[in-house]
Amino acid sequence: MPATATATAAATVTDTETAAFSICKSGGGTNCVVDGDTIWYRGSKIRIADIDTPETHQPRCAAEAARGAAATRRLHQLVNAGPFSLQSINRDEDRYGRKLRILTRGGQSLGELLVEEGLARYYAGGRRSWC
Repeated sequence: MPATATATAAATVTDTETAAFSICKSGGGTNCVVDGDTIWYRGSKIRIADIDTPETHQPRCAAEAARGAAATRRLHQLVNAGPFSLQSINRDEDRYGRKLRILTRGGQSLGELLVEEGLARYYAGGRRSWC
């Protein structure tokens, strides 16, 4: 096994979080994807701290709504693809009471995957337009 495959396999062993995720209906839920950067997991609402995705709730234009829906579907696929890890950052919660975490699998940020696929951008603070 190549060194990189060994490192990835070793990192995967630490990925212990798992659930069957649905897409959230209004009002939240248990183990569901709210949008491209927010999930409910085991009773906690979690904001993916390293990315920002287009809004699906009150989008500013049709293009933002479509991109937000695509980001939501992709995050749904990613969290259902197998065990992952939740990494804390320097703040526990945002001003809305959501837990701030980075989701990783095998040491790679799932948010970074969304950025690479053009469905998210790295979070730089504040709300910026997707229109």
